[in-house]
Amino acid sequence: MLNSSALSIEHLPTCDLHAIAPEALQDLVNEILPAEKAQAMAEFFGMLSDPNRLRILSVLSKQELCVHDLAAVVGMSESAVSHQLRVLRTMRLVSYRKSKRKVYYQLLDHHVLELYRSVSEHLDE
Repeated sequence: MLNSSALSIEHLPTCDLHAIAPEALQDLVNEILPAEKAQAMAEFFGMLSDPNRLRILSVLSKQELCVHDLAAVVGMSESAVSHQLRVLRTMRLVSYRKSKRKVYYQLLDHHVLELYRSVSEHLDE
């Protein structure tokens, strides 16, 4: 696959139905999402595609909780919640802090919270 910076309008098929100025077309080619970034975004959205992870994030967007309380709130086993939290930690979406023998999880990335709220509002419309 060609990198967008290597593309030029000479390599694109032409269309007689909707003529666009060559400069405008080249601007679009220059601004297309690079393949590497598109792949990283697809992986990120794929990670968010799990309903249980979204439910956990929705709870953590309100309050930090330990695994035991988080499992009770979302109605999952502690081991299942721990597994999902490991995935979320790997993606740097949640962090934790230790307090004596308990570990409390919190939402780490405010961008995810904004994305979550935006999608939720969109679906409510």
